[in-house]
Amino acid sequence: MFYIIAGVATLLFILVIIVFKEKPKHPPSRAQSLSYALASPDASYLSSIVRLFKNLNFVLLIITYGLNAGAFYALSTLLNRMVILHYPGEEVNAGRIGLTIVIAGMLGAMISGVWLDRTKTYKETTLVVYIMTLVGMVVYTLTLNLGHLWVVFITAGAMGFFMTGYLPLGFEFAVELTYPESEGMSSGLLNVSAQVFGIIFTISQGQIIDNYGTRPGNIFLCAFLTLGAVLTAFIRADLRRQKANKETPENKPPEEDESKTSKAPTGVLEEHL
Repeated sequence: MFYIIAGVATLLFILVIIVFKEKPKHPPSRAQSLSYALASPDASYLSSIVRLFKNLNFVLLIITYGLNAGAFYALSTLLNRMVILHYPGEEVNAGRIGLTIVIAGMLGAMISGVWLDRTKTYKETTLVVYIMTLVGMVVYTLTLNLGHLWVVFITAGAMGFFMTGYLPLGFEFAVELTYPESEGMSSGLLNVSAQVFGIIFTISQGQIIDNYGTRPGNIFLCAFLTLGAVLTAFIRADLRRQKANKETPENKPPEEDESKTSKAPTGVLEEHL
């Protein structure tokens, strides 16, 4: 099994080196074109980090994303233990429940991505999915000890649909809030937050389960998901990338010369500087 995984990873590594390019020949959108124009060869990693942490909306997103993803990591890590405590001898089904969460999450991620691409409702979609994640977690907590394994499959799948579906929303929302900063920079910070909260939540929930049981452990996660949903409501929908895309040459006054069409929107440029 390990050799198969190593072989697939090696093949993907070779394909990335040979096939993938650093960036497309032509910018896929006006916003990306402006991002290239604003990029400075002298810009440092540290200065970009400082600018990002001065962005209050992005800081709130870092926290809320970390809370959601951290809860997912903790739940995934401790799922087997929680299921076996209530359903002894069901190790195989515990793994299947985990698989159900993953598959439902893949479906949720695809649907949320398509919805976001069509509606551009970043703040609203992120908040609704976050709240539904909390609802799914509460229902899972209340039904885990009912004694019906099929109920756990359904509730865990519903929870995974929204919990994993939130992850791509967080990345896209971060790009909107931090444009024209590098997408890799914002995504990297979100991942760091997720790992930090994941470690904290996994250790903490594990201790709570050992000492008090599964329900208090899940309530612990519900409390932080509630905090995340509240903080998400305070994030302002400052969609900088969408503003850049809307400022097309066709929308500019006729007297503007051609050279001005390559400039970034005033608000975006001021924020970047």
